[in-house]
Amino acid sequence: MRIKFLLIALLTTFIGFAQSINDYKAVIVPLKYDFLKTENQYRMSTMTKSNLNKAGFQAFYVNEELPTGYGDRCDLLYVDVKRDNGFLITKLYVEFKDCYGKVIYTSEVGKSKEKDYEVAYRECLDLAFVSITGLHYKYSGKSAVSTVRATPVTPAAAAVTTSAAVTTSAAVAVAPSPDLKDPSLLYAQPTESGYQLIDKTPKVVMKLLKTSQSNVFIAIKDNVQGSLILKEDGQWYFESYQNDKLVSEKIVVKF
Repeated sequence: MRIKFLLIALLTTFIGFAQSINDYKAVIVPLKYDFLKTENQYRMSTMTKSNLNKAGFQAFYVNEELPTGYGDRCDLLYVDVKRDNGFLITKLYVEFKDCYGKVIYTSEVGKSKEKDYEVAYRECLDLAFVSITGLHYKYSGKSAVSTVRATPVTPAAAAVTTSAAVTTSAAVAVAPSPDLKDPSLLYAQPTESGYQLIDKTPKVVMKLLKTSQSNVFIAIKDNVQGSLILKEDGQWYFESYQNDKLVSEKIVVKF
C-alpha cells in the first residue's frame, strides 16, 4: 500500500513539472556555466541548445535578439547546467529557472567515467537530457505570467497571495523596455544570487547581487563595487566611489 502511494505521489509530481514546463514559450541558454573557465568551452552552450531543440523547445542564446512575441522575459525559462562533485566520475545536471530565479525543473544527473572533459561533458549532458526529453514538452499556448494571475484566490488565502505577489514582484523593479538596437545594451542572465549582465560580444560586464529593495542591486564592474539603482527617470545607473568621488554611469539593461 505504501509503495502504491509513493508511485502515485511521484507520478503526480512528474505531471506537475511537465505542466509547469509547458507554460513557457522558450528557453534562454547562457554562454558560460559556472564550472567552466571560458564561454562555450567544450561547446557546452552549443550542445545545450541542440539538446533543447531535439527535446522540442525553442531555444535562444542570451545575447540573441528575440523574435516578436518573446518580449516578456517571464514567459521564458532560463537553463543552467551544473556540475556535481564526484570521485573519478563526472556528474552534470540541468536546471530550468523562471524569470525570478525559482527552479521549475531539475533533470536527472548524467554521469561519465571518461577522463577527457569534452567527451565526459557531452556524455553527461546527453544522459541528463534523457529525463528532459521524457517530459514531452509542448507549449500550452498559455502565458506563465497570466496563468499565475488567473488562479482563483479564496478570501481566506487573499492575504497570503497578496504577500507572495509583493515578494515576487520585488525581485526586479519595473523599468521601461530598453532599445534592443542600442549598442551598449546589456542582457541580464539569472544567477543563484542575482544576475550577471552580458554584452553582445558576448562578455560578462557586471555582476548583480540582490538586496531587499527591488530597485537596488549590489553591483561589481571591473573589480569596482558599487550599486545599480533604478531612478525616477526610469533608467538604471551604476554608482560607485572612485578616488573619493561619486561616479554615476547610465546602464541600459534588459531583464
